[in-house]
Amino acid sequence: MTNMIKKKQVVHVDDDENILSITRMALELVGDFEVVQFGSACEALEQISDLMPDLFLLDVMMPEMSGPEFLANIRKRPEFKDTPAVFMTAKAESQVQNSPDFGDALACITKPFDPLTLHEKLNALLCQSP
Repeated sequence: MTNMIKKKQVVHVDDDENILSITRMALELVGDFEVVQFGSACEALEQISDLMPDLFLLDVMMPEMSGPEFLANIRKRPEFKDTPAVFMTAKAESQVQNSPDFGDALACITKPFDPLTLHEKLNALLCQSP
């Protein structure tokens, strides 16, 4: 008998192929998430209509549209206005978390991150989320 617990779906947006690969492995192999990935915020915006993610995991600095701009954009859609979001950045964490640009994001994870504990961090943040 298979375990039919629904995996949490994460929509991950990052323009770095290596980060996409490492994050997918960290969340699908080590953690128990289903990961849907996009290489740009514009691509994600065009294609997320059919998704109902439990979490958005967003790179901060991307060409065309930044993570914060993407988040502001999806917050206008009723189906995503309460979906938790977490940012990932190579910038200093304190500088980022105090920025008004980050809206209602739960946290900011600094790159490089530990692939073995990323799923635990995200699960903990999701548990704290209202």
